[in-house]
Amino acid sequence: MIKLHHFNGYGITIPHFSASAGQGWCIIGSNDSGVDRFCDVIGRRPDDSCFDECVIPETAGIFTFNRQQALFEEELRKDDTDFMDRLDPGTPAAAFLSDIDQHSDLIEACNMTDSLHKGYRQLSSGQSRKLCLLREITRGVICLVVQNPYEGVDPQSCRDLNTMFLALREKGVLLIMTLNNTGDIPLWCTHVGAFTNGTLSIQGPREEVLPQVEQLVASALPAIEVSPAEMEGERLHHNTLQEKVPLVQLCNGFAGYGDQTVFSGLDLCISEGQHTLITGPNGSGKSTLVQLITGDHPLCYSNDLKMFGIQRGSGESIWDIKRNLGVVSPDLHRNHYIPGSSQQVVLSGLFDSIGLYQKPDKAQQQLALKWLHRLGMEEKARQPFRRLTYAQQRLLLIGRALIKVPQLLLLDEPTQGLDQANRAALLDLLEGVAAEQLCTILYVSHREDEYRTFFQQHLVMGR
Repeated sequence: MIKLHHFNGYGITIPHFSASAGQGWCIIGSNDSGVDRFCDVIGRRPDDSCFDECVIPETAGIFTFNRQQALFEEELRKDDTDFMDRLDPGTPAAAFLSDIDQHSDLIEACNMTDSLHKGYRQLSSGQSRKLCLLREITRGVICLVVQNPYEGVDPQSCRDLNTMFLALREKGVLLIMTLNNTGDIPLWCTHVGAFTNGTLSIQGPREEVLPQVEQLVASALPAIEVSPAEMEGERLHHNTLQEKVPLVQLCNGFAGYGDQTVFSGLDLCISEGQHTLITGPNGSGKSTLVQLITGDHPLCYSNDLKMFGIQRGSGESIWDIKRNLGVVSPDLHRNHYIPGSSQQVVLSGLFDSIGLYQKPDKAQQQLALKWLHRLGMEEKARQPFRRLTYAQQRLLLIGRALIKVPQLLLLDEPTQGLDQANRAALLDLLEGVAAEQLCTILYVSHREDEYRTFFQQHLVMGR
């Protein structure tokens, strides 16, 4: 059982919350509602000054974006690639799990059996999320608290996760999950709650309170407020390419780690204005393909790859390539572990760096403040990036990618952690950007509700 009575701390208020064994709870809220702090309350075990009563099992399993980031940084510190003649794959996935034979059915349900021999750094972002989740489950927890379990996970894996969650609930495990989108509420959910203005304001059996929750979430306003017309005069690098030169041209592309092939024989051509959607299951190589294009994968120089008409590996400057790119990706998000303020993160998009190492001029600073205002985060300009919620961090990275209105905009699951209102606002903005021909968009997604009509070609990986 988990029980909180008169809780006030970590920026949220919970008048009363009680959940029992075998129940399946979904706690919903918009990005500014306080819902993202709920998992922190359970995971940090607050001191006595925050509540009248607090019951949290010692064996509670907690899985949040922050904990996944901590694991990534721990693996980064162990990376011995610089001392090896090959890429260090990282800790074997199997080493993170307990009693593998006893939990083989759950591991199979997550489609992770064949990935246990891989190193942590060989996993896709979706696979690493499933591994972190399995690490908690295989400890034999009686209570599982998860932040947005379906983010970064392909549709089949979402169904597999729900099969596993239902099996756990039927075994008496208490499940509590936070979500930002009511469309993600699974069938196994028995109880629903909702945060608004920092308070857990609605809770109860699903059939009784779900209509109120849906109405509450539907009324939330997006933080993103910007029009393509505002962006049109802010483009830093106008198109200087010769007519009909593709922005991206990959012939017989391949990628892998050691003896493990991720994809091979891949052809991709993206011309100016040819907005491209990339889909496919976890592990099919979507993010690896993005890394080849951005130059962040070592095999980009081994492939027959042209960027903006320039052959990779022909002596070109990586900065000449990056100046025409704007990027949002799970990999970029994970790598923002260095100190920096919200304004500095947005400003770094002008210099194509992770961190700010050049002094921006007054006009650049004003442009960054304008984007913070457009993201509803102007008052957080001086706040450290790492102290913000995952959704707030993702909004800043979107601003970082758009600040220079790049020729090629690469968005690898950009809406991870965003609520319904901000998802729709971003996609509406991209639709306007496409219509006004401000950027050419390459978009990676698992969510079918993000497949907009402005995409002119669709690449399905892993076929």
